[in-house]
Amino acid sequence: MVTISHVVQKIVNERPLLQEAIYHGIVSYAALAEQMKKEIEDELGKKVNLFAITMALRRHAEKIKMSNRKIKFDFRSEVILKTNLCDICVVKSPKLMSELRNMYGIVNFDKGDTMNVSQGNYEISIVTNEKYKEKLLQYLRGEKIIKVKDSMVSLSLRYPDEFFETPGVIFEVIRRISWESINIYEAISTNTELTLVVNKKDSMKAYRILQSLTESQ
Repeated sequence: MVTISHVVQKIVNERPLLQEAIYHGIVSYAALAEQMKKEIEDELGKKVNLFAITMALRRHAEKIKMSNRKIKFDFRSEVILKTNLCDICVVKSPKLMSELRNMYGIVNFDKGDTMNVSQGNYEISIVTNEKYKEKLLQYLRGEKIIKVKDSMVSLSLRYPDEFFETPGVIFEVIRRISWESINIYEAISTNTELTLVVNKKDSMKAYRILQSLTESQ
């Protein structure tokens, strides 16, 4: 049976910024309960007691705070920032898959240039230096390009092997960025690295957030 607690958890879990505010203890549970009351009543199909919502919020808040305390990880790392990137999103196709190897050939990795390819079920995202954009678009002629975003910046963190095995590490980094209303266009992870791609206008704010995270350990 669906209860008030179930609906409260569902509403809170669907809103990451609300979770963050609860975690930091800056939410009035009584005021939030009043705001959520109608939504909960609509979900349950009956009138509910405001005090019961408040208590359900308090219980769920304790779970949120406890779950965040369980993340034990040394976040110390160098933050590597790369500017002048572009993000090209393309519909996946057999021809595109065969061309990827040739595309890698145009990037000078020895000079620290970038090309990250993320494959979804139906799309492929390519993050690379803006100076390679026109050459890549030549390779992509005939493909269905969904979006090309310029003025992108990547911020990379490198961690020990425990990174891959520790639950909640990526979430902890991303939630700190999201709390500042910074849009993350791409999140790329390997066994020991996490790279976030953001807009140039948000780059310095994102850098300071990550720097504070790595220095707070």
